[in-house]
This record gives sequence, C-alpha cells and structure tokens, in this order.
Amino acid sequence: MDKLIGREQEIRLLKEYTSSERPEFVAIYGRRRVGKTFLVNQLFGRKLSFSMTGVLDGTKDEQMEAFVDAMQEYSGELVEKPKTWMEAFRVLKAFLKKKAELKQRCIVFLDELPSMDTQRSGFVRALGYFWNSWASLQDNLTLIVCGSATSWMIRHIVDDKGGLHDRITHEIHLRPFTLQETELYLKSHGFKWERLSVMQSYMALGGVPYYLGLLNKQESFAMNIDRLFFSEDEELRREYKRLYSTLFKSPDSYTAIVTALYKVSSGLTRNELRKALGKDSSGSLSKKLEDLVNCDIIRKYVVRNKNVKKSSAIYQLMDFYSIFYLTFVARAEAETNYWSHHIGTSEVNAWLGLSFERLCMAHASQIKQALRLDRIATKVYSWRSKSGKPKAQIDMILERADGIINIFEMKYSDTEYLLDKEEKEKLRTRIARFRKETEVKEALWPTLVTTYGLKKGIHSDIFVATLTMDDLFQ
Repeated sequence: MDKLIGREQEIRLLKEYTSSERPEFVAIYGRRRVGKTFLVNQLFGRKLSFSMTGVLDGTKDEQMEAFVDAMQEYSGELVEKPKTWMEAFRVLKAFLKKKAELKQRCIVFLDELPSMDTQRSGFVRALGYFWNSWASLQDNLTLIVCGSATSWMIRHIVDDKGGLHDRITHEIHLRPFTLQETELYLKSHGFKWERLSVMQSYMALGGVPYYLGLLNKQESFAMNIDRLFFSEDEELRREYKRLYSTLFKSPDSYTAIVTALYKVSSGLTRNELRKALGKDSSGSLSKKLEDLVNCDIIRKYVVRNKNVKKSSAIYQLMDFYSIFYLTFVARAEAETNYWSHHIGTSEVNAWLGLSFERLCMAHASQIKQALRLDRIATKVYSWRSKSGKPKAQIDMILERADGIINIFEMKYSDTEYLLDKEEKEKLRTRIARFRKETEVKEALWPTLVTTYGLKKGIHSDIFVATLTMDDLFQ
C-alpha cells in the first residue's frame, strides 16, 4: 500500500483538528487526482467513526443507497433507506450519539460532497441543520468534508451565505506536490531517475500524485509519455475532459478560458481575455477566473506598474498537464511513439523553455529560500512594457525589503547555459525599459535560474546570482 509522501503541514493540521477539545468542521478541497481522499484515509483509516463517498454523477436515490451502505458497514445493523437528507442526518446523529457516550473522539468523513448535492435534494440545508443543531455542540466531534469540484466547495461550504455561513472552523487547500515531494514520491516507488527526468515529468504532468502513479520505473521518461499519451491505452489523453467535467458542472466555458490563456503564454488581463473570448454569455467571467485560480489551473499575477497601488493583474495558465495536452496531445495525429520521434524538435524545445519558466514561478518560495530571502519581506511581480516595439515582458520580479529587486531570467538547458551577446543585449534592454517605465530607484539584480548552472563567458558577468534546478528541489 502506498504511504503518505510529503504533506507534513496538512498532516500536522489534521492531527491537531482531530485531537482538539472542541467541535471541528474541516473542509478539504483541491483539483481532481491531487490526493485528498488518500490523505484522509491513510491518516485516519480505522479511526474514522463514519465515512461515506458520494456517487459521481449519481441520482439522489443512488446517493441515499451509498449512505445506507456506509451506515450498515459502520453500525453493523440493517438500515432503512432515508427518503430525504434531513432523515439521513438524523440517522447519522443517532449513530454518533452512541459513540459520543463512550467518550470517543468521533471523526466523520464525507467525501465527494458536491456529488451528494443533486438537484432539489436539500443536501446543503440538511448538512447545515445537522451541524448547527447538534454537531457543533459536540466537543468530541470532527467533521471532515471533501470534494474535487473546488468551486462548489468554496461557494456552498467555505463561503456559504446560508446555514453554513461562518461554520467552517478550518479549511485546507490541498495543492499538487512540489518538485521535492515529486522526487520523494518517485524514489519511494523505486525510480532511479536523475533530476532532469524528474523535472521533465513535472513539466508534463505537474505534481499530481495520481498522474505520477501511472509512471513505470522500468521505462524512461520518453517511453512513459508515449505510453500515457500516444499509445492505444493512452490513459492520460482522456483525462483532459474528465478533469474539467469533474471540477465544473459547465466545463465548456472554463476550457474556453484555458484555451485562450494557452494561446498567449505570457498571459492576459481580464479585459484582454474578455476580448479573446469574444463574449462571455454567462456574464460571470470574474467568478470563472476565481474558480480556475482556486483549482490551481491558472495563476493571478500582479503586474508592476509605475504606481504600485494601481498595479493590474494578469492571468496565466499554470496547469502543467493542461499545457502539455494542448501543446502536443490535442493536435497530435494518431502516431505511436510520437514523443520519442519528436525529441529535439523546435516544438519540444519551445515547450521545455516555457514550461521551465512556469516551473520556476510555481517554486517562487524555493527560489527565495535559495537566495536566503525567506526571512525578508518580499513581493513577487510580473511586468509588461506599455510602449516600444517589440513589447517587453519580465515574468518574475522579486521586490525585497532590503532595497534590491531581483530580475529573473529563466532558461532551460541540457547543459550549462551559455549567455551570448544577443541574449545579453535583450536582457539589458528589458531591464532598462523596466526601470524607465516603473521609475524604481532600487538596485536591479539580474538573476539567472537554469538547469545546470551558468557557463562562464565574456557575457556571463551580467548576472549577480545564479540558481540551478537543484535549488528548485529544496
């Protein structure tokens, strides 16, 4: 059986919430396949007083059958199928009362909660009544609810305006693995890959435990990609539609946003995105963007302008799996071993460069740690020029409280990176335009993040600091 990898903070918090001397209502959310259910089941297992999983796309009747199955398993008694959720929670309350009388800590786990909320089922109201009328008065009860439909979890549970308003005592946003956790996961499963292969797997799959679990240690990275995306089985080719249909009830409008952001790798402002989409028939673009941010699909960046208080925001596609799918899988012909046949092509090299930039941005905290800035107040920005041609952009800027601004150049390379004269002049021009447009007074430090380090040459002196991929694994 797989063991828990990483998740130290989440484990510590869950143990704290299940051993406190007050009632706890914990909501766990995060994208599909990130390991929410696995975390709870591995951590508590037989300690769970009651556990039920909603039936994906199931009817109300099927949800009730699932409730009966779970109740009979935990109580050891025959249970009549409830007609309503109010009745189901009365049955659950009666069962938990017996546990409470024994002075045991009761841990209740309701998984795939959004599935239980079928049309006109009254599920959320019944859950709210169960918590407000009884569960919230039990000092030895912890209720853990979980779901992959992150937008539903946030709107109907975390930020509910009805019976559950301000009732959640804790929330845990379970995010994909970091590079370090990905490496630990692969090593625990017997992989002997060097860090470049681990990093490439992250750039294709992201730190999603389920996707990583599909990798075969007997195969190379390229062989794994061919099998998962370009073979007859192609397990991850079909995952794209499943991912978005699980996260959102109306996935097409969300995938339209994802596709629009994919086409502009530097990202788009909200107004630019609205124009790119042509129209937003639902009139809820802001909510959809917020949903995608909460699901770790896109990222909202602050764009550094002259007036920091009036800085605008830019949305950028950050989900590694979606980027890989849209770059290669969605457009690739039915060709076996497609990936192996295209290694070294301009298309693959361009993907490696852009994905490495996103990898660095996703590990900004590791970069700050490597620069020994984890105890200094910092702000992470992006920047776009407003004038001049071609338009200049700096994807990652680190503004520090000590009067220094790190300007990052992020370069993927199979060997030590050698900066040539042309690239050096481009970097100088971007930095000069940044200072002119923003009128910053701080010292600007060009900082390189690359795979194997910087090869010394006549142009390498422009960088004040250099980080390698090893620093991203901290």
